[in-house]
Amino acid sequence: MTVSDKSSNITRLKIEPTIITRDQHNVSRTSISESALKVLYRLKNADYKAYLVGGGVRDILLGREPKDFDVVTDAKPEQIRELFRNCRLIGRRFRLAHVRFGDEIIEVSTFRAPHHVSDEGAGHVEGGRIIRDNVYGDIDDDVWRRDFTINALFYNIKDFSIVDYVGGVKDLEAGQLKLIGNPSQRYIEDPVRMLRAVRFAVKLGLRIHPEAEDPISQHADLLEGIPPARLFEEMLKLFMGGCALQTFEMLRHYNLFKYLFPQTDSLLDTHEKNYPHTFIMQALKNTDQRLNEGNTVTPAFLIAAFLWEPMRTLADDHIANGLSEMEAVQLAGDTVISKQIPSLSMPRRFTQMARDIWSLQVRLKRTKKRSFRVLMHPKFRAAYDFLLLRTQAGEPLQELVDYWTKEQLEEPLAGKDKIKSGYHKPRSRRRPRSRRNKPSDS
Repeated sequence: MTVSDKSSNITRLKIEPTIITRDQHNVSRTSISESALKVLYRLKNADYKAYLVGGGVRDILLGREPKDFDVVTDAKPEQIRELFRNCRLIGRRFRLAHVRFGDEIIEVSTFRAPHHVSDEGAGHVEGGRIIRDNVYGDIDDDVWRRDFTINALFYNIKDFSIVDYVGGVKDLEAGQLKLIGNPSQRYIEDPVRMLRAVRFAVKLGLRIHPEAEDPISQHADLLEGIPPARLFEEMLKLFMGGCALQTFEMLRHYNLFKYLFPQTDSLLDTHEKNYPHTFIMQALKNTDQRLNEGNTVTPAFLIAAFLWEPMRTLADDHIANGLSEMEAVQLAGDTVISKQIPSLSMPRRFTQMARDIWSLQVRLKRTKKRSFRVLMHPKFRAAYDFLLLRTQAGEPLQELVDYWTKEQLEEPLAGKDKIKSGYHKPRSRRRPRSRRNKPSDS
């Protein structure tokens, strides 16, 4: 079956999908969030097409619990907003609708089509890279715009079937990650797909198909043209998902890590298997452990760990030139973070916390004075954990760790004694100035 594209006089081949009926798959409405079902049914009842798509379908098929649910429809963004009062339209590159239910957000997108089918400026490509992508189509257009076959599975709320145009179900069964279309072209369109390939391969335990793997080395440098803010968001997904250690090793294998942390990567190349490598491996191992135990991890701690060795190397040079250790660490920290920003646009709240962690490493050496003030520092606990991490990576700091562990146990009582004995004097409070009486208007 073919269809003619009037705007470009191009005839496109329509491919019939594989329809997997409800009795042939394990995707049940009980596995889909109530909010996502509300969106799907409201679109359906308004006579729009409505499908669950992407990671939600993929994860349920794999027996995993989805973290979020995405919906795709033939309704335009403005029509979606008319249906949902709790809807907000976002994005310029991709126009999306966010439908909020309390803390849960259901992302709703409109079917997209290839850029050549519109001459109205809705889609824009420069040098092969997608700059704007708001050309709308139908489901058999949209499927070819998605990146990996396993993410291009559509769950139809109308009859509960799965629509598979690209063999995504078979690839899941075979444990392989394949790109849709020509891999080189897809990486040029959006270089972040190389990072996504690593993330999905590690997260889902898949092997990257050779056709998707081979062009990575050729196109890796395209990541230099990606906005730093977008790379930061991708970095969080890579290292905050519970598989940070394996992700790091695979990024290094494909020579992609240097586009995230170039200063660190350069040091790792010259100190492979030595302390810098061991330190980062231990930091990522601890991160995975905390996340898998249900604990939280701040990105600031990871930033401090990734940039620790570049900062310390530069600080050693400053110390050799006559600066005090604290001055050297503060100056080196500012320099290293400034050099990092062009690669990853990190929010100030994270970079400042990384600086605090580094500065406190110097103060933690001073065990004979002002320990109360160090303990009261709002970032003390993060700095203590960082000190413990350094010890786990092989630095001879166990005595310091033991000291600060003991101080934390004893300080609630010791702190009161110090205040009484004058080691920690409370600040005197100024008496407020008496306000002069204003002359009356009379």
